[in-house]
Amino acid sequence: MEILRVEELTKIYGKGDTAVTALDHVSFSVNKGEFIAIIGPSGSGKSTLLHMLGGVDRPSSGKVFIDGTDIYSLDESKLAIFRRRQIGLIYQFYNLIPVLNVEENITLPLLLDGRNLDKDNLQELINTLDIKDRLEHLPNQLSGGQQQRVSIGRALVNNPAIVLADEPTGNLDSKNSEEIISLLKLYNHKYNQTLIVITHDEKIALQANRIISIEDGKIAKDEVIR
Repeated sequence: MEILRVEELTKIYGKGDTAVTALDHVSFSVNKGEFIAIIGPSGSGKSTLLHMLGGVDRPSSGKVFIDGTDIYSLDESKLAIFRRRQIGLIYQFYNLIPVLNVEENITLPLLLDGRNLDKDNLQELINTLDIKDRLEHLPNQLSGGQQQRVSIGRALVNNPAIVLADEPTGNLDSKNSEEIISLLKLYNHKYNQTLIVITHDEKIALQANRIISIEDGKIAKDEVIR
C-alpha cells in the first residue's frame, strides 16, 4: 500500500541570476513498511528533500501526498497538526527541549495535540528504547546515544504514518550508531513502520530495502536491494 507519493517536487532558492535549484522535478513513491536510504554528496538536495517530505519547508512547485493527503494543500495550522500526528522527524543533533526531562520530551507531541497518553504504549516504547532509568533526566544529563533514543521516542510516540531521519547517527560513535540503526530497523520490521533515512554512511544505506541516490537535485538512481 502506497504511503508516500512525490510528484515533480521542485525547490528553487533566490531569483534570476542568483537562483539555485535545490530540487529539480523529483518524483517517487514509497509503500507502507519500506526502509529507504537517501544518499548523495553534500549539497545534492538530500536534506532539502527531507524537509519537503516532512512539511517543514514548502516546495516551489510539485506535490507531496502522505497517506493520501496532499500536505501542501493544507494551510499552515492544518499542516502543523498533520505533521505532528503523521510525520516523525529525527535529526542529527536531537533537537530536544533542554528544560524538559526525558518523559516530557517524548510525550510533547501528544501534549501539544491535546491527546491522552496511552501509558501502556509509552511504557513499551521506553522499554524498547532502554531509557526507563532516565525518565527524570534532562537532555544535558544524557549521552549522545541516549539523547538520540529520546528523539526516536518522540518521533514514534504518535505512531506516525512515516518516520524521516536526517543523518540520525552523524553525531554518534560507531557503537551508538549501530544501536540507533538497530532500533529504527526494529520498529520498521516489528511494527511495519515506514522509514526514510538520509545518510552518508554506506553501511547504513546497505541495510535499507531500497536506496535512492540524489545528485544535483535530481534522482540519479533508485535501486531496490532486497
